[in-house]
Amino acid sequence: MSKKKYILFLFFLFPFFSFAQKTGINIGDKAIELSYNNPNEKEMSLSELRGKLVLIDFWASWCGPCRRENPNLVRAYEKYHSKGFEVFSVSLDSNKDKWIKAIEKDGLAWENHVCDLQGWRNEASRAYGISSIPHAILIGKDGVIIRTHIRGAALETELEKLFD
Repeated sequence: MSKKKYILFLFFLFPFFSFAQKTGINIGDKAIELSYNNPNEKEMSLSELRGKLVLIDFWASWCGPCRRENPNLVRAYEKYHSKGFEVFSVSLDSNKDKWIKAIEKDGLAWENHVCDLQGWRNEASRAYGISSIPHAILIGKDGVIIRTHIRGAALETELEKLFD
């Protein structure tokens, strides 16, 4: 094939290939952007945490298993926050007062708490295909999903591997 034909071939073939990373909900995908208000009505965005290891935690004040998982998250946050670990909590609450009281009662010290107060109609949970909670997604420093459905001892083990 002549050089000219080869260049034309590549020129017509090039649009069919995408070199951008896919955004999605699977391991290896770039995490979908989330931007919602915190309890003080300040907008918080997942992208603001780029460069850090982030756990997106889908939960609600009325969810018993979520509340039982919170002490594990608090321990992980306390142990690894200084090394660059953040938690981005997305609540599926529809009652702001109950959401805020649960944050305080469970000692969720991180500042990244968001909720659109739409309950199960929550935009973030629909974007990520969340059908049950608690549900956690670990995002790498580059914004790419590393693990899904991670909590408890599995979260601790994964953080040890990544930070130690």
